[in-house]
Amino acid sequence: MKVMLLAAGRGQRMRPLTDTRPKPLLEVGGKPLIVWHIERLRQAGLCSLVINHAWLGGMIESTLGDGSALGVDITYSPEGEALETAGGIAHALPLLGSDPFLVINSDIFCTHDASRAVAIAARMRLGGDLAWLVMVPNPPQHPAGDFGLDRGRMFDHGEARLTFSGIGIYQPALFAGVAPGSKLAPLLRAAMAEGRVGGELFTGRWEDVGTPGRLLALDRELTRQSE
Repeated sequence: MKVMLLAAGRGQRMRPLTDTRPKPLLEVGGKPLIVWHIERLRQAGLCSLVINHAWLGGMIESTLGDGSALGVDITYSPEGEALETAGGIAHALPLLGSDPFLVINSDIFCTHDASRAVAIAARMRLGGDLAWLVMVPNPPQHPAGDFGLDRGRMFDHGEARLTFSGIGIYQPALFAGVAPGSKLAPLLRAAMAEGRVGGELFTGRWEDVGTPGRLLALDRELTRQSE
């Protein structure tokens, strides 16, 4: 199963840290954010990775190389300028193949078990779902949430909403004909309206590492755990 790590964002809220280093290479607990994901994916047996990049993307390639040092195989999808999430995924479709693939935002920290992705993808092929999302309880910085979840089905109505974790499994058909500047949320809402999006609530460790303060707090936590 292919996995795409999204690494093309500029990281504006992380400036000045991201003026000279792409956000996925910022370190917590002694290693870059994106390496935490790669190590967990390798442990889950998911070793065929596609990484998109734009801002300072050359640093990502020079740091990670072909992935062999980390026990994985990495292919890159350069964008020049970031294409938005759906546009970036659509741009990478030739590298992702015809089966459902897992996508993870590389600038989050999460302990979700990726080893279940293969079984979930198989159910998606049989059931016709276009997407499957990992949702988390709303963090303080995002109290309104994104989408609703009821008995494994996602919806975009009502007030009881959860936050999208940045982890999802998608059918390539979801991105058919998508323009480079397209965002992901409208595609998901359209698929939800057709009843073709499943999901689950994850209540384990998840952090949107979106500000220098949250980065520092996570770094201190992981450093303490390793001492």
